[in-house]
Amino acid sequence: MSEEAAVNAPRKSLHGHWSSRMAFVLAVTGSAVGLGNVWKFPYVAGENGGGAFVLVYLICVFVVGLPIMMSEILIGRRGRRNPAATMALLGEEEGSTRRWGLVGVAGVFGGMLILSYYSVIAGWSLSYIGHSITGSFTDQDAAGISAIFGSIVGSWWTAAGWHTLFMALTVFVVAKGVEGGLERAVRFMVPGLLVLMFVLLGYSMTTGYFQQGLAFLFTPDFSALTPNAVLAAMGQAFFSLSVGMGAVMAYGAYLPEDTSITKASFAVVSADTFIALLAGLTIFPIVFANGLSPGSGPGLVFQTLPLAFGNMTGGVIFATVFFLLLSFAAWTSAISLMEAATAWLVESFRVSRVAAASVIGGIIWALGLGTVMSFNVLSEVTFLAGTLFDNLDFLTSNIMLPLGGLLITVFAGWIMCANSTSEELGGAGRLYRAWRFLARWVAPVAVILVFLNAIGVLSFT
Repeated sequence: MSEEAAVNAPRKSLHGHWSSRMAFVLAVTGSAVGLGNVWKFPYVAGENGGGAFVLVYLICVFVVGLPIMMSEILIGRRGRRNPAATMALLGEEEGSTRRWGLVGVAGVFGGMLILSYYSVIAGWSLSYIGHSITGSFTDQDAAGISAIFGSIVGSWWTAAGWHTLFMALTVFVVAKGVEGGLERAVRFMVPGLLVLMFVLLGYSMTTGYFQQGLAFLFTPDFSALTPNAVLAAMGQAFFSLSVGMGAVMAYGAYLPEDTSITKASFAVVSADTFIALLAGLTIFPIVFANGLSPGSGPGLVFQTLPLAFGNMTGGVIFATVFFLLLSFAAWTSAISLMEAATAWLVESFRVSRVAAASVIGGIIWALGLGTVMSFNVLSEVTFLAGTLFDNLDFLTSNIMLPLGGLLITVFAGWIMCANSTSEELGGAGRLYRAWRFLARWVAPVAVILVFLNAIGVLSFT
């Protein structure tokens, strides 16, 4: 290790620290729990046969997702800087090259791109809270629900207004710093999210279809488990944890030295998985009770479920609770996506957090207008993967995130020496050896398979 490392160790974060392990677990859980859990997991599970998909997903979460999350957290705490500076600094310290900082740069930029369209979708959820409260879904048929959805996404200024509100809420929290903003927000929102989900779960248990939903999620039908379904489960396990884009690394930079990364990571992965399964248990009984399809695809949340809520007793209340839940989940993820870029701007140009959050938020907001218009005035402008939104989604989800996760894991497993990683993970015992094996061999191979499948190189018919 270099003299510089010896002088600087242990480093201190320039932005403060989480006050406790629980605060960190809540923050990273909030980062991981987002639209991917409440919106994407149920419909992906529904499209791929339910129980068998869930079983593979659970295995992949702990065999692939957990070692990648541990890698990202240990890198963040070791460097104590924003992802770009951390990767460059540790690359040099570990006898490699500062060019590893480019991985951090890509993660920061990728997080901004993701948030630019994530905010637009979250804005739809905010608008649905209003529609739920006013009873807009009551007694509607499929055409009526589709018309409501179209009135939001089809009007660029309406969608832009909700996108603006969501970004303003995100900037407000990030500008207040680690303890005053991020930690205070997640201490309220993550437990609030769980309370809302249990309220909905309570309703689902009264529909008469809870056992059917339970069987769909947890009774494996291996005849439905195609090779593509296995790859989908691997991909969902990877993406649901928000790894590969620097957000978890940024949060790891604020983790106190005496906090166990292994225990904290396991707690986060367990909580994230529990909430994804809870979302399925909440949504599928409602879907079955209304004779709808669990494999309704991306429209499950914004078109299928509102149809169900509009035709059931207490639908106004439960629709409001559901879309409030979805908005909370999106908000906690958005905060983490924005934090890495904000930390980079603060450290690189010595500006205040308020100024940095405002500038980064403004850039993301402007980028998001492209997604807003992809569904209306620019819907006919297509290239490569489709609309501007389609291309952003493909670039970030199918290329940047898998490559980021792969390189982060390779860096922790192969570039960093065993002394450095074992020091961060609390010794070289069996758990450490298990992490090192998974991070060096299993996780990289799994991510490569997901990447090749995502770009169409590896596919099964």
